[in-house]
Amino acid sequence: MSAGSIFVWELLGTATLVLLGTGVVANNVLRKTNGTGTGFLFVTIGWGFAVFTGASIAAPSGAHINPAVTLGLAIAEKTAWADVPIYFAGQLVGGVLGAVLCWATYKLQFDQHPEPEGTLGIFSTVPQIRNTTWNLVTEIIGTFVLVAWILLTPTFEHGPNGVPQFGNAALGYAGVAFVVLVIGTSLGGPTGYAINPARDLGPRIAYALLPIRGKGGADWGYSWIPVAGPLAGGALAALLYLVLPT
Repeated sequence: MSAGSIFVWELLGTATLVLLGTGVVANNVLRKTNGTGTGFLFVTIGWGFAVFTGASIAAPSGAHINPAVTLGLAIAEKTAWADVPIYFAGQLVGGVLGAVLCWATYKLQFDQHPEPEGTLGIFSTVPQIRNTTWNLVTEIIGTFVLVAWILLTPTFEHGPNGVPQFGNAALGYAGVAFVVLVIGTSLGGPTGYAINPARDLGPRIAYALLPIRGKGGADWGYSWIPVAGPLAGGALAALLYLVLPT
């Protein structure tokens, strides 16, 4: 696949992921919406199916929609290293675009929200207890689970006499959505489970630029953790894949 095609499909898939993911948070947090106050489970379900939708759209490029996945696949020798910067660029631009579209959808609610200084959490992750080491560990563990599932689960194969044998990965993008959902409900409490640098950094950049009246800062001091942690988790999952017997 050409570099241009990779860029476009990853941009579209990641933009859809972020639009729907940040959208479910906005629906929960902002006042005067039909979903206000619906809670954390509502948000995690929304993010899970946002992954399903974004990945399905980005199928032509392999549906990475996450730099940690791209890095893990490259280390595991399933993606060419020369394509990695193209994936990263499409994912980051898609993250920015999706966040802008979320803001446009909820523009009236943002204008009337009584606590605009606390709206960063709609777009990017914010830790409940701020601790550099342990916030980083949380993001590493969550992303490790995601990328390890992608690499290690068995795929669809034809067995004896052509009878299909369905492994876990035969669920396709729905399977990934279930994994993201359980990561959110099980491991998302401490940091909000970014597990995707583009999903966090892209919307954070958008938030810094968007004309949200009375908004707070973009918390750049924390911003490197939901980037470095997922990349480290993805790399560790790939290294595990390489050393396991085949």
